[in-house]
Order: sequence, then C-alpha cells, then structure tokens
Amino acid sequence: MTPDELFMQRTFDLAQSGIGSVSPNPRVGCVIVHDGKIIGEGWHQKFGEAHAEVNAINSVKDQSQLKESTVYVNLEPCSHFGKTPPCVDLLIRHKIKKVMIANLDTNTLVAGSGIKKLKEAGIEVITGILEKEGRELNKRFFTFVEKQRPYIILKWAQTADGFVAQKNFESKWISNDLSRQLVHKWRAEEDAVLVGTRTASHDDPSLTVRDWTGRNPVRIVIDRFLRLNGRLQLFDKRAKTICYNVLRHEEHKNLLLVRVDEENFLNEVIHDLYKQRIQSVIVEGGAQTLQLFIESKIWDEARVFTSPRTFGEGIASPIIQGTLRVQESIDSDRLEFFIPH
Repeated sequence: MTPDELFMQRTFDLAQSGIGSVSPNPRVGCVIVHDGKIIGEGWHQKFGEAHAEVNAINSVKDQSQLKESTVYVNLEPCSHFGKTPPCVDLLIRHKIKKVMIANLDTNTLVAGSGIKKLKEAGIEVITGILEKEGRELNKRFFTFVEKQRPYIILKWAQTADGFVAQKNFESKWISNDLSRQLVHKWRAEEDAVLVGTRTASHDDPSLTVRDWTGRNPVRIVIDRFLRLNGRLQLFDKRAKTICYNVLRHEEHKNLLLVRVDEENFLNEVIHDLYKQRIQSVIVEGGAQTLQLFIESKIWDEARVFTSPRTFGEGIASPIIQGTLRVQESIDSDRLEFFIPH
C-alpha cells in the first residue's frame, strides 16, 4: 500500500466504529496528516451529531498546522445544511492544503458540490483513493441513495441435509451458540430485521439484541391478514415493530400497522421502508419469505449457516442463485456469504 492508501485505510477503520449508530447517514472516518504524521482523527459517531471532519479537526492540538495539512476522508465532505453545518465550510475556514477522498457522495444533496466548493476555495482535491473498498464500506448507504431501497441481507440456518425447520415448522435450534451470538451482533449493526407470518407464529421470536451489546433493530413482520396472536413477543412493544398487512393502518406506541396493496406487495413494503429511512434489513425467515425475496431479485447478500445436524425431512431451505463470496467455520457450523450473480 502507498502512504495515501494507508491513511485512507485508517479512515475506513475509524468509520467502522459508527456501525449501528449513524444510519441513515453513511459511515465516515477522517484522518489529518502533517509532515507524514497523523495529528488528528475522528469519525461520525452518532446520527445527528458532529461529522467525522469536525471531530478530527477538534482533536488537533496545534490548529495552526491545519493550513499545511492533508485531510483524508472516505466520503466527499457534505456541502449542505442538515442536522449539522456543511463540513466543506469548516475545511475552507481552516485553509486545509489538500483533501484526499475515497468516494464521491451520490446523494443528490451533495453529488460533487462539496468537491467543487473545495476546489473553488483553492484546496487541492484528489478522489478515488481505495474507491472500491470505500464503496464496500458504505454499501448500505450507496444502495439506499442510488436504488432508493434498503440494503437487503438474507439470513438462514439449515441442516446438513438441507432443511430450515421440521415438518411442524419447529426450527430451534439448528445453529450452534456461537452462530446465534453472531446473529445478535448483526442485528445490532443493521436498522431492521424481518420475518414472515409462519416464523412469527411458530418460533415466537423477540428479534431483539440479547447476546450482544447494541441497539435493538426495528422489527418487521409480514402478516397480510392480521392473523397473528397479539400476545407474541413481536408485539410486546419493547422495540419498534412494523406489521405490513393488506387490511388496515394503525399507529400505536412502538407498533405500527402499515396497509399496503396485495398486488405488488413486496415492492410496496420495500418502498415504505425506504420512506421510513430504514437503510438496511436482515430477512431472517421463514423459507417462504426468503424465497419471495430471492425470486423477486430484491437482495444484496445472503448469509447461510449450515449445521452438522440432520432432520431427515422437513421444510426445505431456500434455493439461492448467487455467487459464493466467503466461507468460514463458526465452531461446528459452516457460514457462507453469497452475493447475486
């Protein structure tokens, strides 16, 4: 790696610290370098609070060094007023010498205007440093602003002989303890988790974060005809829950019933999630719901646990049409990551 790439990689590492707390904003890190040494760094820590550039500049002890410094940031600095003032104005005010950027912000509120403003102020700007890696870091954000839908993660656990549940729909517990803990970590990192009617009814999941530290995701359940028992854990109002159906719209504390048309049901659900600024969703089941996403080609990655356990018969696992990207062992389980072809 070149020195510029190493400093940019550091912005990625810092940006990762914002996982689970900055959505729907992107994950952003910032490093300030003077004479080849880092003199300041920061990251966007929480939605609505200071951006990475602000935190990095505030961390610099000798502010007079800023006018001879290079700022590395993984995403184009914002140029508009939102929850906070524009970061480009701060960089211009401190007469930063050079700004190195991994990715342009494709949000129409920015979309090159930040870079334009920096250049007009006489600041040298270089873009495209580790651009591919930067896109991967903020794949949720880029999917949200470019495709106008959440980033969709499919997740399931299957037996060695290819079943996700027994014939009576019982599915506890296929995966091992470590795999289940990892799933709770994932929940804390994403905006929402979604299940279908059968999974809600037969498993009675809480879909909260219990084996990890972090925020609970928004819980989403598909219950077209509102047949689910109101005493299920999903409706305990401990975490915000959205129930998509074709009958009625109601709003309660931590429970929202959203009516969508039966025709084009899934697309309407996805569109409503976008309107509610939910940037990422883990679809946890069941098989029928997962297959619906697969067949509709509305997914971005799939995470599949395969246990050494066997059922002999039961509910078949979804059929994935994708490219295997990574495979690893989680104790006795095999975990595979797929992306669409």
